[in-house]
Amino acid sequence: MPTNESAVSTLKTHDTQALDTLTGGAFSAPTSGERAARVRDWLARDPSAEQMQEVFRELSARDKGAARLLREKLDEIKRAKGQEAIAAEWAEKARQLLAQPRLNIADAMAWQRDAAKAGAPLSREPLAGVKTQLADRVKGIEDLQTRVQVQREAAVLLAQRIEVLSTKSWKDAEAAAEALRADVPQWQSQAQGLLDDPNWASVDAKFPPLLDASRGQLQVVWDAFQSALAQASAAATDATAPLPPVPVWADELRQARGLPPEAAPTPKAAKPKVDPEVRAKANQAVQDALSKVEQEVAQGHGKASAGAANALRNALKEHGKLVDDKLEQHAHAALAAATELEGWQRWRADQLRQELVAKAEALFEPVAPATPPAAATANTDAAATAEAEAVSPAAAPEPPPARKPRYGGRKMQETLRSLREQWKQVDQGGPPNHALWKRFDEACNEAYKVVQEWLDKVKTEAAEHRAARVGLIEEVKAWAAAHADAPNGDWKSFNRALHQFSDRWREAGHLSEKAFAELQPQWKEAIGQAAAPLDRAQKASIERRNALIEEAKALGEAPMLRIDAVKSLQQRWQAEAQSVPLDRKQEQKLWDAFRKPIDEAFNRKTQEREKAAASMSARDRAVLDASRSVEEATASGDAQKIRSAMAALEQALKARDDAQAAAAPAAAAPEAAAAPAAEATETEAAAAPAGGEGEGEAAAAAPAAPAKAAPKPVIARRGDDRPGQKRPETQVPAGRGKFGDSRRPGPGGRDARDDRRGGFGRDRDDRREDRGPRLGDAAFRAQRDALDHAQQALRKLAAQAHGEALTQLMTAWEQRSGEQVPSHQELGKVVNPQVRQGWVQALGQGPSGDASEALLRLEIAADVPTPAEQIAARRQMQLQLLTKRHEPGPQETWGADVGKVLASGYDAGAARRLQNALKNLLRR
Repeated sequence: MPTNESAVSTLKTHDTQALDTLTGGAFSAPTSGERAARVRDWLARDPSAEQMQEVFRELSARDKGAARLLREKLDEIKRAKGQEAIAAEWAEKARQLLAQPRLNIADAMAWQRDAAKAGAPLSREPLAGVKTQLADRVKGIEDLQTRVQVQREAAVLLAQRIEVLSTKSWKDAEAAAEALRADVPQWQSQAQGLLDDPNWASVDAKFPPLLDASRGQLQVVWDAFQSALAQASAAATDATAPLPPVPVWADELRQARGLPPEAAPTPKAAKPKVDPEVRAKANQAVQDALSKVEQEVAQGHGKASAGAANALRNALKEHGKLVDDKLEQHAHAALAAATELEGWQRWRADQLRQELVAKAEALFEPVAPATPPAAATANTDAAATAEAEAVSPAAAPEPPPARKPRYGGRKMQETLRSLREQWKQVDQGGPPNHALWKRFDEACNEAYKVVQEWLDKVKTEAAEHRAARVGLIEEVKAWAAAHADAPNGDWKSFNRALHQFSDRWREAGHLSEKAFAELQPQWKEAIGQAAAPLDRAQKASIERRNALIEEAKALGEAPMLRIDAVKSLQQRWQAEAQSVPLDRKQEQKLWDAFRKPIDEAFNRKTQEREKAAASMSARDRAVLDASRSVEEATASGDAQKIRSAMAALEQALKARDDAQAAAAPAAAAPEAAAAPAAEATETEAAAAPAGGEGEGEAAAAAPAAPAKAAPKPVIARRGDDRPGQKRPETQVPAGRGKFGDSRRPGPGGRDARDDRRGGFGRDRDDRREDRGPRLGDAAFRAQRDALDHAQQALRKLAAQAHGEALTQLMTAWEQRSGEQVPSHQELGKVVNPQVRQGWVQALGQGPSGDASEALLRLEIAADVPTPAEQIAARRQMQLQLLTKRHEPGPQETWGADVGKVLASGYDAGAARRLQNALKNLLRR
């Protein structure tokens, strides 16, 4: 009966196989690049998001590189869904703007700007369509406003044409009247077309009055012209008919009747003379009021301009009879401009107020109703239906929608303050609007409830924080009274307790500035009393440390640095530092002062050593140069260069100094001459006369010492350990007794052991000299680091080559190409040429045989895990191998087993198993 683990494993295997079939082999592909290619091909077929999520969940645990394509696709789908939601939201806002009968151009432009800031895809539908509609609507409104201005100019031109005809003959006017009878109605129809345009309600508020004024003015001029022309035509045919009111036409008709020209009109009565001072004062008063009006109009202050205009009107009422005509006309023109600005400013102020009202009402956002579970909904359908039928709409009004504040207390308070300040600024620039103010004030009052609740909470917390701080002050006072006579022992615990009190004070919560200023002096006084014993102990410790610093200075200035005294002084400092804690900065400052003289003394010794070792030998320089060459070769990543550089470094390490090599032959002669002299007895040395020439010549002519015999080679002999065989008897040299006497004197008074080992002490010195003199510190460290880095780089390159060789071997198996089998050098020394040739021959033949048993032997030889479905077969084979004692094991036949696997057909799973086994086998 299978276990739960095997069932889960089988289920996962089936799921993986189904996903592998779905993705076209993305899970069974041998390499990461092939898996990514198959995933890319599968994504090109537009799979569903659920399928991609399932494949990503399984593939991310196997190959993160191939799973990255799925993650990017899923992220793209998620972003697309988010953009669709944003696009739907802003499309609905745009449709609401388009549905309004009056569209504000600023709102339409703000929609596009805000949508772009929110990340809405304006270039895709449906936003592209509504954006085009809004742009067309705005363009239509702007074109309509431009047409109004053009129409106004056309009306002025028509009126000027009519006025010019009044200065000419009435017959010329009658001839031009036909064209005017077509142009004036056409202008009127065009003006009416502007009024009938769907976008007329959205034009700026200043344009409709301009068009109406132009229509009225043109109609008045045209009616007067037609009436005067009809009257002139009647007077031309009837001498008794009245003359037209146009002076030029009346004179022409009067002349045609033979009547004298009309007498000149009576001149207007001149104004009575006024005192120049009074006139100047009146002009000055009107001019001041006029300047104020012009200033306010130029700055665009509608509300201030209205007050200045009233002041100017009052000045004209009071001094209108005394001011000049030019100044009076200028004042009337300024009043007209102020009236127009006041109307525009009122409209703009209302626009700003509406925006502020919308912001105030948006401080609360609606809460979506919670959706009941499906089961609960199904169970309560009947009850809800019965209740809905029993209760009438009038008896059960719909509750208002739930809303929640958008901001917390502090943010809400700052937002309300900002909104009210903006409302005040708008009121200063335009007349008030009480209806909008009522809406704004109600929204702000509703939002202020959140602020009031937050303020109450803050007051409650402040009271709690104050009580906690007062309690902490009392606790510190009680602790200080209990520890007033603190012992000279554990000052660290005493200091730790003080720090804990300080931390609790800092974390005791927020207080107002007034309350904190009241409690802070009390806290300082209480904590100061508690810390008084520690302050006294710290003062005494500082005095003791200063004394230790003086001792350190004396030790540092001594000509000979005493290491034992330095260690004793440092131990005393450590004991003092561990007994009484100080402030970190002060303690570090004292420690630096204590350490400085001792460090200077050690630095002097180091400098002396460096001066002594400054003269670097030629061998050290050669080793340093060779070490640099090894580092450069290691950085290049070329294994051949690295090995060559390492060989050069080894040669430099074995080389001797030039001076020492030159001195070696000269030193050999005294050494050889010293050998026979050492054999001379003391009696012979005493009998020789001192300083004699003959003796000196005899000594010089003494025969040279015999050459030292070559050491006897050591021959290793293997004993016969077969049963019944005797061990070879060893002969004990004569004179050694039972244990061998190694103290027998030899020739020349030396021990026999010196003869046996051939002067071991001297040979050891000779071997040490053969290795060369000792390296300096810099050269030794340089060659050691260079060799470490080079060996690490070689291991890394070997691992890379090993992986490439395995990949090439798997490719050769898949394509059954013996030529692609890696070379003997690439496979390593564990694979001899015969084994490699067997692999090539296996690939040259057609697929044959079963590789399951060979794969199990290879996994046993490499000691690597076996797939779960093959574990039983591996255990059975291990049992069989235990029974076959005289047959070669898998560790001995793994080369042939690889050939059997390569001779079989290629399989991706078998390739992975073979590659895992060869990773360990080729490294041995």
